[in-house]
Amino acid sequence: MNYIFLDNGFEEIEAITTIDLLRRANIALTTVSVTGVEMVLGAHNISVKADKLFQDVDFMDAEMLILPGGATNLIERKPLCELLLKHNEQDQPIAAICAAPAVLGQLGILQGKQATCYPGFEHHLGESHVGGLVVESKNVITAKGPGLSSDFAFCIIERLAGSEMADQVYDAAQY
Repeated sequence: MNYIFLDNGFEEIEAITTIDLLRRANIALTTVSVTGVEMVLGAHNISVKADKLFQDVDFMDAEMLILPGGATNLIERKPLCELLLKHNEQDQPIAAICAAPAVLGQLGILQGKQATCYPGFEHHLGESHVGGLVVESKNVITAKGPGLSSDFAFCIIERLAGSEMADQVYDAAQY
């Protein structure tokens, strides 16, 4: 199972585009609220009902963990941070877009890796910052911002389901 985490203030285009394209690729994906309630309010006042609450999932089956940007307080979600660190220690895939790579940088997950992020958050990435639009480095995928949501999702699809599936969804979406 793959999980995408929603916190109040998340970037809707980054989350919804990723959710939509991964599900079109038949990739098992669960939306998880880290707020303690199912309804999560995005940065542009769009409410999304998460599939699960963080505290109700054991994540033993986690393949990839995905962080949309916008919710800059994810670093304060200690159980999520612990999960990200454990997942990284096991060299399991993690993806983050926009401001969310800053969380990975602050946790030390990007050490020895290359990454990109939304302008203004580069200092959280330290030596890992290489710029670029979508960067895949070892077990981590990062993307610069909202306009790259589809590219980010296609990179995840290719990682999880292969390039043939990514091409099929790409073509079907008329991208």
